[in-house]
Amino acid sequence: MNKKVLVFAGSSSKKSINKQLASFAATKLKNVTYQVADLNDYTVPVFSVDEEENGFPQNVQRFNELLDQFDGFIVSLAEHNGSYAAAFKNMFDWVSRINRKVFRDKSLLLMATSPGGRGGATVLEAATSSFPHLGAVIVSTFSLPNFYDNFKDGNIVEGEFKNKLLEAVLVFEKTV
Repeated sequence: MNKKVLVFAGSSSKKSINKQLASFAATKLKNVTYQVADLNDYTVPVFSVDEEENGFPQNVQRFNELLDQFDGFIVSLAEHNGSYAAAFKNMFDWVSRINRKVFRDKSLLLMATSPGGRGGATVLEAATSSFPHLGAVIVSTFSLPNFYDNFKDGNIVEGEFKNKLLEAVLVFEKTV
C-alpha cells in the first residue's frame, strides 16, 4: 500500500513562499506520494459560535474530509505579526469543531519560512506547542530564513539549509 502525504501552506497568498517551500520538500519524498492543497480552494467565513449555529460550511467539510485521506502532512506556516496567517487559523478553528484531532494523530513535518532572518521562528514555536493538542505528531521541523536569498528557481541554494531540509524530510518519511 502506497502512503500518501498532504502538502499545504498555512497561507492564502497566491505567491506563497511557504507553499513553495512545502512543495519543494514534498519533491524530496522517495517512497511516498503527495498532493498539494491550496487554502484558496477552501474559502470559508470567519469562524464564530454564532456562525457555527448555521452549520459547517461546505468548504470546511471538504477540507476536513481531505485530511482523512492522508497518512501524514507537510505544512509550512506563514508568520503574520508573530502568529498564524488568518486564513490558516480560521480554517483550523472550523475543522477542529468537526474533529478535534485535526491532524488525525499522524506524522507532521512542520516548517516555516519568511523573508526575514528568523524564518518564521515565532509561528513555529506556537505550532510546536499547540499542534499536538490538535492531533499532530510532529516528527521533524525546518525553518528557512531569508527566503529570497536562500531559495531560487524552485530550490534551496544554501547547502547547510538544503541538507537540514533533506534530513527533516527523511525523518518524516520514515514515520509515515
